[in-house]
Amino acid sequence: MTINEHDQIRQQVRAAYGAVARTESSGCCAPSAGCCAPSDQDVAELLSRGIGYSAEETAAVPEGANLGLGCGNPQAIAALKLGETVLDLGSGAGFDAFLAARQVGPDGTVIGVDMTPDMVSKARANAVMGGYANVEFRLGEIEHLPVADASVDAIMSNCVINLSPDKAQVFREAWRALKPGGRLAISDIVTTAPLPAAMRQEVALYTACVAGAASVDELAAMLAAAGFADIRLAPQDASREFIRHWAPGRGVEDFIASASIEAVKPAN
Repeated sequence: MTINEHDQIRQQVRAAYGAVARTESSGCCAPSAGCCAPSDQDVAELLSRGIGYSAEETAAVPEGANLGLGCGNPQAIAALKLGETVLDLGSGAGFDAFLAARQVGPDGTVIGVDMTPDMVSKARANAVMGGYANVEFRLGEIEHLPVADASVDAIMSNCVINLSPDKAQVFREAWRALKPGGRLAISDIVTTAPLPAAMRQEVALYTACVAGAASVDELAAMLAAAGFADIRLAPQDASREFIRHWAPGRGVEDFIASASIEAVKPAN
């Protein structure tokens, strides 16, 4: 894939999620036509409860922070500690970043990065609304992170890396940003069977977290090539139940599943 093709994909994803931020759509991983319903906090909470968040977690963030766009709960595997610095890739309206802020405490820091200006503006407004002094949101691409080398303890991401046209570069940047001994805690979509060519080429399915997904073996190889160790990828077969609603009647659940992805940057 050429640099120009990469940029075209980013523009399509940015436009789709910018529309979500402006209209507060929710209802699936991403805004494919016919997939997302108008914003409703009850709908977003129901979706989030279905992918592993507790009622306490969904109630703990400012209204409008949870858009119901995830495919898992990276908090569940992140094992965040007080005082840590956490980076959230594709932070959207701030849902996971605000939950992480509770875990790292006032002496910790959470940095959210998103390439969609409307999402960054929304997240910043939510941070002010919720009084989150230890959370900041930066505009940037996850392939070119606006953070210093070896500056974060943990990196989270929720259903975003599949949208990148250069996932290997995302993992190289994650390795750069992590301190030695730092870790990845990611929820994302993986392929469990080869996607039909027609699905791969459909823009709506790309922005719907389907067409850009990679296989477990491909992702593991990218992580290893970037320098990560202790790589663990665990597809969740039960996720197919909510995935089938992303593109009703298309059978996408036969080809993809949500997975937890963990890896560590070696300390030496």
